[in-house]
Amino acid sequence: MPHAPLHAPALSVGPPDELTGSQAVFSTAEFRQRVANIQKALRPTGAEALLLTGPENIFWTTGRQTAGYFSFQALVVPLSGEPVLLVRQLEMTGAQASTWLTDIRAWQDGEDPAQALGALVAALGLRHLAVERNGWFVSQALAERIAEALATVRVSDGSGLVEGLRAIKSPAELEAIRRAAAYAQAGMVAAIEACREGASENDVAAAMMAAAISAGSEAMAMEPLVSSGPRSGIPHATWRRRRMDAGDGVFLELAASHDRYHAALMRSAWIGPPPAEAQAMMDAALRALDAALAAMRPGEPCAAAHNAAQAVIDAAGYNAAFRKRIGYSMGAAFAPDWGEGAILSLFSDVSRPLEPGMVFHLPATLRSYGAFTVGASETVIVTNKGVEPLSDLPRAMTIR
Repeated sequence: MPHAPLHAPALSVGPPDELTGSQAVFSTAEFRQRVANIQKALRPTGAEALLLTGPENIFWTTGRQTAGYFSFQALVVPLSGEPVLLVRQLEMTGAQASTWLTDIRAWQDGEDPAQALGALVAALGLRHLAVERNGWFVSQALAERIAEALATVRVSDGSGLVEGLRAIKSPAELEAIRRAAAYAQAGMVAAIEACREGASENDVAAAMMAAAISAGSEAMAMEPLVSSGPRSGIPHATWRRRRMDAGDGVFLELAASHDRYHAALMRSAWIGPPPAEAQAMMDAALRALDAALAAMRPGEPCAAAHNAAQAVIDAAGYNAAFRKRIGYSMGAAFAPDWGEGAILSLFSDVSRPLEPGMVFHLPATLRSYGAFTVGASETVIVTNKGVEPLSDLPRAMTIR
């Protein structure tokens, strides 16, 4: 069966041509190279095209971004030629403005997007489709309907193909992440300054977000983490109007964004002198972070950084206070997560070697669960010789 042309008429009338790429975050050449890299990686699979549904992977491939990604969208990347994007009708204008794509199709409200996808695949004449099975924004019910709509097509697993390419950032991506790091530092400086007896967690969160946004940050893929007193000993707790008292620890973490690329930063503060145990744990966390950063060199496995940090923590006797990975990849992100932890972790037994252009966030935290959390973090770029931390903010606990 011959393939239908990839530039067949769209299923609906889109916005005027002058909008194309007007809001794109990178040049058309940047995205063409990414598509070419996908096509090269796809060729050995035998599939005729790759189907993407995750917002991060669609964004990375095309620049497509919107707050309306809660509605189903799909990108078909063929072995040759241009990708075809399927979005909700309401999203057509934004899709054209944020991408350089020339073929954008639409499904209508009231229409089953799974059926629209099936019709698109049929119109393109595809017989073998690699599918991103681990896309997190497709419900089980929708996945079942998509499977039914593609029943006549051979489907293979294309999970991880794009993620493997995303792990190493281009110069343009690294520049966006550096800018995001500057916004995050501005937010952290303001948050630390707002920590004082009588101030509320909301006061601190408001100062943090206002400073980061004023510095240039766009929408953050996850809310900042601001917690105080016993609440600071609860992982991933955030502001809930609590007022700070003398003797409270304060946990502060945020990721700011530039063109959807994120950089994160975490610091600790204490209202008055900290207890000896908290200070000892803080010192151990900082030594663990230093050890992890020193272990990060091109060619070393991702596990090396974690193992170095874990050795410091174990020697200090805080194994029970640290039961997690030391870091995770950073880059393009949409809610609910500011990181790329599903792509690459700095953790035991992760054997992928570090390469220049990889970016990681390393939160070195130690917790007395339900009492306090202390530590610090850095977002770093792997270089030819080691790592480039993207913050120059002191890591020591701030006493307020």
